[in-house]
Amino acid sequence: MRIETERLVITELAIEMAQAIHENSLDDVTRRFVPDEVFETPEIAREAVAFLMSRYDDPEGPWVYAVTRKTDGRCIGYVQMVRLEDGSWEIGYQIGEPFRGSGFAAEAVCAFLPVMAERLGTSEILGICLRENAASRRVLEKCGFEITYIGPGQYQGNQREIVRSIWKA
Repeated sequence: MRIETERLVITELAIEMAQAIHENSLDDVTRRFVPDEVFETPEIAREAVAFLMSRYDDPEGPWVYAVTRKTDGRCIGYVQMVRLEDGSWEIGYQIGEPFRGSGFAAEAVCAFLPVMAERLGTSEILGICLRENAASRRVLEKCGFEITYIGPGQYQGNQREIVRSIWKA
């Protein structure tokens, strides 16, 4: 898959991206909001990338795609679709700290949603984040998600205050 936007290219992961994925995962914001997506060493990132690459042909996913800048091809993060236990799909995204605040996450998510909805044959995709994650909430809002629930819920195996939103094609 290859999705191009004004400033970005969304494409399959490659082992060569493991170093950037490792470096992009180490900041305090990622540790706070998505600790299961912190890759402490390049080797751990390489193993994760290899595993995720192996999932592209599996209809259950997860499907994780690199977000790269058009200007230099640098991997600045990723977008993903993950199947939930109830069969619905959830979008996820992470942009490295040096690249945040420039609208890259919203640009990537907005481009990714319709392509993945068509691929999955679904007209609804969920967005779930911690209530305190204002930046992630803004990304979902910019991409047309509507809040359906705010309150206690499961988030990465823990009971936390969450915001559940839905995007409809």
